[in-house]
Amino acid sequence: MTQSGAGRPEGLAAYIAVTAAYWAFMLTDGALRMLVLLHFHTLGFSPVQLAYLFVLYEIAGVVTNLSAGWIAARFGLTSTLYAGLGLQILALLALAQLDPGWAVGASVAYVMAVQGASGVAKDLAKMSSKSAVKLLAPKEGDGLFRWVALLTGSKNAVKGAGFLIGAVALGLFGFVPSVLGMAAVLAVILAAVLIGMPGGLPKGRKSAKFREVFSDNPNVNWLAAARVFLFGARDVWFVVGIPIYFYAVLSDGTVAGNRAAFFTIGTFMAVWIILYGAVQASAPRLLRAEARGQAALIADARRWVGLLVAVPAALAAAVWAAGEPAGWLTALLIAGLLAFGAIFALNSALHSYLILAFTKDERVTMDVGFYYMANAAGRLIGTVGSGLSYQIGGVALCLAVAAVFLGLSWLAAGRLKGEGAALAA
Repeated sequence: MTQSGAGRPEGLAAYIAVTAAYWAFMLTDGALRMLVLLHFHTLGFSPVQLAYLFVLYEIAGVVTNLSAGWIAARFGLTSTLYAGLGLQILALLALAQLDPGWAVGASVAYVMAVQGASGVAKDLAKMSSKSAVKLLAPKEGDGLFRWVALLTGSKNAVKGAGFLIGAVALGLFGFVPSVLGMAAVLAVILAAVLIGMPGGLPKGRKSAKFREVFSDNPNVNWLAAARVFLFGARDVWFVVGIPIYFYAVLSDGTVAGNRAAFFTIGTFMAVWIILYGAVQASAPRLLRAEARGQAALIADARRWVGLLVAVPAALAAAVWAAGEPAGWLTALLIAGLLAFGAIFALNSALHSYLILAFTKDERVTMDVGFYYMANAAGRLIGTVGSGLSYQIGGVALCLAVAAVFLGLSWLAAGRLKGEGAALAA
């Protein structure tokens, strides 16, 4: 695999084009998540049934990331990026064909299948974008950390805006017009990227073997394990628990009440993701990455996830102590989960940097694909756990499970090892 010279004009142009395409994709991904969740909740789906809607999406992520790294290594990063955008357009068009008259079982099966295709699309686009950063970022100083933090942070801010857009569009225009509108916007973006993508990304090597996906680097494997439980800890309350809890507290069952609840839930989810993205983008500065060694940043990855354990544990205790929903409890949950988002963002940014620091240029798509396979596995565990935990013990159990997952992530991060040389060396 050849590498574009970091810092060359064509390298920067390719980075901008990849980032713009990823932004467009994640805007529709966030909007679609809220559209599906809230639309089917209003149709009477239980928390477990809602979780089922996203299970194939996450399973597809596990399988896709394992194979996407090999596909990109063999056929080139632009091929997987274009495939991801195109498949998302087809998934949106298919979702618009859902018939409200279908039985619940048929509706769940159909939406699961479409969401599975969307999951494949997301992980093709994500793996392509994150791998491109390793190849295009400047090699000097903390250039790699800054570029990956900017891509990841901005992506999450855009996805947060998508949560709000999806919730508002559902209330104003309904499900089908909203989905078709997103497909049209994404088709325009794909056409623009196809026409305007500059050079600078590798074309692939035909000799790449699938077995190369599995790394023999202990740091890559332990980081992947830490990632599984980090994202499981987020999604176990984020996917079903908190949105449905807030809907139960805020909606009065009327059309106007439902719209107000949609807007409030969408706003919270959007603010959470945007805050998360802003902290991610600022992580190199907040952690003073340029002047510190890799070993110090690995120690940060352990330290910050250890601190994060306390947040969902304290919130779970507060919910159990309160017994019944109350205004002060809702305010505490909002404040506590925003704090969770800020600390979680530092952990996520450190992981996203470390996977690229640990891998080599010739293995980047393989190791990034394997790492995001672990990410998808964590989301899958969290998604299923969110529906089950909420149905069994409400939002308090969702938060308690999150604390346990974070403890496991801390244990895995404790096995990482690194060099002490400064990044600028």
